[in-house]
This record gives sequence, structure tokens and C-alpha cells, in this order.
Amino acid sequence: MSKSIAHAPGSTWPLGATVQHKGVNFCLFSRQATAVELLLFDDVDDVTPRHILPLDPVTQRAYYYWHCFVPRLKSSQLYAYRVQGPDLPDRGLRFDPHKVLLDPYGKGVVVPADYSRGAATQSGQCPTPSMKSVVVDPSKYDWEDDRPLRRPAAQTIIYEMHVRGFTRNPNSGIAADVLGTYAGLIKKIPYLKQLGITAVELLPVFHFDAQDCPPGKTNYWGYAPLSFFAPHPAYSSRHDPLGPIDEFRDMVKALHRANIEVILDVVFNHTAEGNECGPTLSFRGIDNPTYYMLEHGGRHYANYTGCGNTLNANQPIVRRMIVDSLRYWVEEMHVDGFRFDLASILTRDPLGQPLPNAPVLWDIESEPALAGTKLLAEAWDAAGLYQVGSFVGDAWKEWNGRFRDDVRDFFRGEPGAVRSVADRIVGSPEVYGHKEREAEQSINFVTCHDGFTLNDLVSYNDKHNEANGEHNRDGANDNRSWNCGVEGPTADATIERHRNRQVKNFLAVNMLSLGVPMILMGDEIRQTQHGNNNAYCQDNELSWLDWSLLDKHADVHRFFSLLCARRSLRSVEHEQKRLSVNAMLREATKSWHGVKLHQPDWSDASRSIALSGELRQEGLQFYLILNAYWESLEFELPVLEKSVWRRWIDTGLDSPLDICPWQESPAHLGGSYSAASRSVVMLFAYNSESDAV
Repeated sequence: MSKSIAHAPGSTWPLGATVQHKGVNFCLFSRQATAVELLLFDDVDDVTPRHILPLDPVTQRAYYYWHCFVPRLKSSQLYAYRVQGPDLPDRGLRFDPHKVLLDPYGKGVVVPADYSRGAATQSGQCPTPSMKSVVVDPSKYDWEDDRPLRRPAAQTIIYEMHVRGFTRNPNSGIAADVLGTYAGLIKKIPYLKQLGITAVELLPVFHFDAQDCPPGKTNYWGYAPLSFFAPHPAYSSRHDPLGPIDEFRDMVKALHRANIEVILDVVFNHTAEGNECGPTLSFRGIDNPTYYMLEHGGRHYANYTGCGNTLNANQPIVRRMIVDSLRYWVEEMHVDGFRFDLASILTRDPLGQPLPNAPVLWDIESEPALAGTKLLAEAWDAAGLYQVGSFVGDAWKEWNGRFRDDVRDFFRGEPGAVRSVADRIVGSPEVYGHKEREAEQSINFVTCHDGFTLNDLVSYNDKHNEANGEHNRDGANDNRSWNCGVEGPTADATIERHRNRQVKNFLAVNMLSLGVPMILMGDEIRQTQHGNNNAYCQDNELSWLDWSLLDKHADVHRFFSLLCARRSLRSVEHEQKRLSVNAMLREATKSWHGVKLHQPDWSDASRSIALSGELRQEGLQFYLILNAYWESLEFELPVLEKSVWRRWIDTGLDSPLDICPWQESPAHLGGSYSAASRSVVMLFAYNSESDAV
């Protein structure tokens, strides 16, 4: 039988549930609410709360903050709210006194086995159990002196990955009870370490609604958040209320021990509550016009995200929540950075108009707790706002969508791509030069979770998303891909060899360009999604990493690992003349060439370019050739007086000649180099052979 228990007025700060000396303080913001009930539950599957605590609007409300202190409560207590107020959809007010609501500041979430998104969409009391928040005491964890790593961007190689998909496949070789979990990822850290990446960028781990997808599917990617503070419990091998929080922190601590940073893909642009036909799970039932951008007097939701609603990010309460969330994940969960999904939405005001200096972005940039934290922006949104090269602020780095598009165009042989790809290689000064920022402002990528995998980029001309159940209407149509002559898998050895070369071309240019390189999970072993370029609802072997490909495509894995090995050399080794690739490109005196020295062909018909660089102090020269022409080309080389050119990379050669360990690179004699059709070549030379290390 539900009943009330004694509770005191409590405090307006902090927001959320805070464990104190003799109990727990609760605080919730709701401007339009007329009554608030705090609900305490014994079990995740309970429909009826054990205790209902009505908050007194006189003694337990200050301004718009509803608060109370409950003695003797402890960490792991399950709770939620019911909020009463006017139900006036035409004015944006959608209170439902029967709905069980998650705390926007809840640090943990539990999901009943019988949770139903459909039931939460209907008005009135849900016949099935609802999600519940968890009281968490963040101080009860032994970090063992762990701290965020603060690695410089110039030394960073990002691996975009999905926590569940990384180890969910039964062929991952780990115990069944940790497949697809934070604990499972820990088991595979040696693989990441051997690969050579320096940071993992995790697709959303904020708790999300896995049922926010078409019927019969599962929201796999996680871009459907319901809590900006709680880790997704389904990624935990532990099922107790505090298990996901501690297991996530175990993962972060283990990655840090391996010197790998943790970057979170965060979604502060919309929530899983969707449009006016969606479920009431938290924000909608607490303070709808505060949390969301509304249109037509408040009845409809502005949709700049393509997901049904848009978070009102520049509203003061929402701004505070976003910054509080980021601070929590840095201070209490020790993450190293954030990638902001559809970040341009954060520049819109409550009416949807772009702001030249959006308050929430400056709040984030000026927050002392975030100083030194990596801030990466996907600088566009789903409504046409595109801010690559013009995103506000000084600390932000940007996903460089133009790098992706121009590199793809170059290697599929599009006319007029040479000048653009040359700019991308040297840090995209046409895009970022006006800001006088370092080249690392550009996050360089060819593929990401959204679109084709690298294997599919060279295997399909068209998307094949029929498995999503939307008649192949979803997903991007502009993929800038080339199937090398046959759509999909082929037994033709010539085409397969050509595809393998193209994969290595993309990996090489990404890793040899100025900026911060990012690779998609599985591209290093040619993971395929069989042409699906929008696998957001495919929680199955289509999306899970296929570990058997590690043997099948060992040459691609080796190629990428050796690229990483040279890319991530520390600058301290400059004294030993062991420069990282990034340092070489950044510090060298550079010149452009064509097949003839100092005669680059910038015409639309050109399909090739070469770049030379010299570092006089280190006594090092390099020569980079990009040949996207369909025939081999002979490139004239600079004359060396006391040394010889050495071949580090030639994607036109079969493994293991396609790339060599730097110190084992063979000499190339002669005044020119024949670059195979559609290949990348990199040569280097030292003033003296004794200097070559």
C-alpha cells in the first residue's frame, strides 16, 4: 500500500538527488507545476510506489524549485516524480498527473523488463512499469588516483566506436556474460592498444530509449537520450541499480591505464520524447515549454533535429543543465572530452534563429571544470544550418565534413577535386585559415557511424537500407562512393584488389593529413554493413564488429597499425630526429608538384598531385604522391646529393610492401617514381643515411 513518510523541506541546491549525512535531498525545477509528488520504489518492476511524498507548495517550493529532504535514504534508492499542472497543449503545457517521470538530474536509471514506450504515449496512468531514477553517491568509488589524460590534439588518433557493437558479436572471444558491455570493452583494450589509437569516441552512452525506433526494431545507435547524467544501463553486465555507474567508471579507469582517452558523443539537441505524439517520460511532463522549442503557440515542437523535437538549449535552466551534465561527466566520471551531435542547434535561440554568440556555447567554453577537455562539434544540424569553419568559440574543434566529401571525390575520380583535396591535406586553411587556429581544429574523417563503412564506400554505388523497414527511403543519397565496377560482394580478384587499395588510400590520406584523424570502428578490418548507410536500428550482426575479419583482412589491419605507430610519436622524440607524421607535415617547408617538379596541375581534368616537404633542422625530406588517375603515372623526384629516397608507403604494392616499418623502409634508386593507378605513395630521405631512424 503506497503511503507517505516523514520528510523535511530540504534545499534548493543541488538539483537532483544528493546523498547527505543523514538522508537524501531532492530538488526539481518546474515553473508551471501546481503540485509535485516524489515517488519512492522498492523494485525496478514496481508499478505502484512504496511511498508517495507530496511536496508542500509553501514550505517545499522556493521560486520554481520543488525540494525536500528524506531522512535515512541511501544510495541505490529508486525514485521518480509525478507533476501536476494545466494540460493546455495549445499553450505548450502537457502536464499529466498520472505519469511517472524521470528526474532530469538523475545520475542513474533502471528500466523495467515490461517497459512500454507505447503505454507511455497514452494519457493517464501507465498499465506497465515505468523507468525510474536512481539515487547515486558519486563519492563512493575508488578512482585510484585516476585523472583525465589531457593529451594534446596533435598527438590524438580517434577511434569512433559503439560500446555494445564492439564486443557483442559471439566471435569477439570474450565471456558470454560481458558481451556488448562496458566490462567487455575492457577485455579488448589490448586490441585498441596494439592498433595504436589514442582515444575512443563512444557513440551515446547517456541513458536512451531503445524503443525509440520503428516497430520491431531497436534504437541501436543511442541518439534518443532520456537522461544527461546516467550511463545507459543496458551496456552494463551488472544489473544492480549502481552497477552501470561503477562499471562505466571501471572502463574509463582501465582505458586511462592504457593511455587511451575517453570522448563521449553527447546529444544535447533533442530527447526521446519526440513530437506531440510521443511519450511523456520526463521533460515533457515536468516543464515542457522550458525544455523544448515550441511552435504554433506551443502545440507543436520545432524540429531542427529530424527527431521530432529540439531541446531549448539557450534557455537558462536548460543551459545550466547542459553545463552541469558536462561538469559531472568530467569531475565524477573522468571522461576526457565530448563530441556534440548536431552542435549547430546549440547556436539557435528559443525561436530557432541562429545566434552569433550563443550563450550555452560560451557557458561551456568558459566553464573552469572543462578547461583542457576536448570539445568537438558536429557543426551542422538537420534543418540546413552548416557552420563548418564558422562555429563559434575558441576551444571548439570541428568534424570536418568537407574533408570527408573532398577526399571521397578525389579517389573516385571526380573532376575538379585536386585543389580541394590538397587544401584538406594541409589542414584545410581555406576552411579554417581565417581563424588563425591550429590545424588540429579540423577533425578529419572519411567515414563515421552515419553512412557507409569504409569497405562499403568502395563496394556500393547506392545505399541498401531495405532491412530498416522504410523501403530504402532513409539514409543519405549523396554518398560519393564508387563500387569499383560491381555492386556489393564479388569473387572477382581484380576488383577485390582494387577495393583493398582504395581502402588503404583513404586510411593513408586521413592519417597523413594535418588535423586530428578519426577512424570508424571496424574500418581497419573492412567491416561491412552490406550497403546499409543508416544502421541506427540494426542491433544485430549487421552492425556488430565481426572479429573474424581480423584474419581475413590482416593486411589492412597491419597497414593502419603502422600508420598509427608513426602518427602518434611524441614530440619529445624530436631530439632523436623521430618526428611524428603530423609534426613533419606541420613544420616542413612545403611545395606542390605534378608529374613534373614544381608544376602542379590544378585543372579540373587533373587526377593527381604531389607534395614535398623539408625540415632543415632535422635533415629530413618527404615526398607524398596521390594518384587518382586510372593509369600509373611517373613522378619526377627532387635530386638528393648525400642520401637516397626510401619508400615508406605504396598502396599500389601488395602487403607487406604496401607499408614498411619506418626504420626498415627500402631505398628507391632513380630520379622518378612510378605510382600505380589510384594509389598513395610516401617517400622520405635524410641528409645522411646514418640519420635515418
